[in-house]
Amino acid sequence: VQLQASGGGLVQAGGSLRLSCAASGLTFSNYAMGWFRQAPGKEREFAAGISWSGGSTYYADSVKGRFTISRANAKNTVYLQMNSLKADDTGVYYCAADRVVSDYVPVSLRVYDYWGQGTLVTVSS
Repeated sequence: VQLQASGGGLVQAGGSLRLSCAASGLTFSNYAMGWFRQAPGKEREFAAGISWSGGSTYYADSVKGRFTISRANAKNTVYLQMNSLKADDTGVYYCAADRVVSDYVPVSLRVYDYWGQGTLVTVSS
């Protein structure tokens, strides 16, 4: 199983980025997907998640209203559109997959089965 995250980069505060995570080696539609992030010196934290069908989404309070998670099961890809970026959004962003076929969106990193390598997002103030 491989999860390949991409789309990170350097952006000014107030700007936007779109992250992508391409999955292979698994039946993508059997998995809920999550985006987590880890700021320098801090623990990895949940940012956004989406159920297997895309019918349910869940966001951390810190990103609600600014980030949008979506998925394209035909392309085995999950996206994270990030708008109105702040310096506090700086960190490495990881995508993760959890095998659950329901509308449940897991938020705990401990339940996720597979992880991507991460993509760095740097927001300059």
